[in-house]
Amino acid sequence: MMQQVCNLRVRGAGKSYGDFSLRDVSLDVPAGTIVGLIGQNGAGKTTLMKAILGTIALEQGSIELFGRAMEDITERELPEIKGRVGYVSAVTAYPQVMTVREIARLYELAYPRFDRSAFEELCSTLALDTLRKPIKDLSRGMGMKAQLACVLASGADFLILDEPTAGLDPIVRDEVLDVLRGWMKDEQRSILISSHITTDLEHLADTIVLIDNGSVLLNCTADEIGAMGLAHLRAAELEELLADSSYAPGSLHVLKHELSYAVLIPDRRAFARAYPAFALDPAGIDEVMTLLVKGEAR
Repeated sequence: MMQQVCNLRVRGAGKSYGDFSLRDVSLDVPAGTIVGLIGQNGAGKTTLMKAILGTIALEQGSIELFGRAMEDITERELPEIKGRVGYVSAVTAYPQVMTVREIARLYELAYPRFDRSAFEELCSTLALDTLRKPIKDLSRGMGMKAQLACVLASGADFLILDEPTAGLDPIVRDEVLDVLRGWMKDEQRSILISSHITTDLEHLADTIVLIDNGSVLLNCTADEIGAMGLAHLRAAELEELLADSSYAPGSLHVLKHELSYAVLIPDRRAFARAYPAFALDPAGIDEVMTLLVKGEAR
């Protein structure tokens, strides 16, 4: 069987900072896919992204970019590899006195594959008409658009996006997501995106990876999450469910509320057939994350 091409492969990543440790984190970002990275603040998402970008060194594990282990990439090869990776920060961390056009010129000098015509087209698509304004005078939305226009025109094959839609109004968010979808029409490209706005990921990501307290709690496809359900049970109903031998020990996550229990169900359609009288809703990414992080495995 032919192995799927991965633009990013992480295996057993570990890194410690004082009381915090990133522990045995593994994930793949195959070409042609978008992987959503979720978790609470301080869960380890930023540490993982820094390791992928090469700004911090792992203590354990390995990272491959485009099939090459990072430690095996030579100084001569490094510019070409780095030129294929684009990074969009949660903040517009450009020199505040420079204009968007001047920033684009820096990208053009730094990235051999920078496409000036693609940059101009992206500016038009994103209604980025402030090319002569300094960065300090841009709104949050315009700053994010400027980052995207520069990064997407740089010739990257793999994007790392850190909260790219945080703080944006719904119209600008939709514009940003549409541009990313268009960029992904090239099936050799891929994205790793961290976001607290899980509704964006529900419409964008192929795979969801949940990190909590430095460890991966969930790594599954969007379709698998779409099949999950959230049951709302009374105590007697919960006991009946836990006695059902078709659910392996630890496969159900239970969160106690004041008058009921929320239960994460792996397959809501099978559950609905077996327990038609029990209250059941579809489970979104928010509900899945809450039950896995705060619930008890039963």
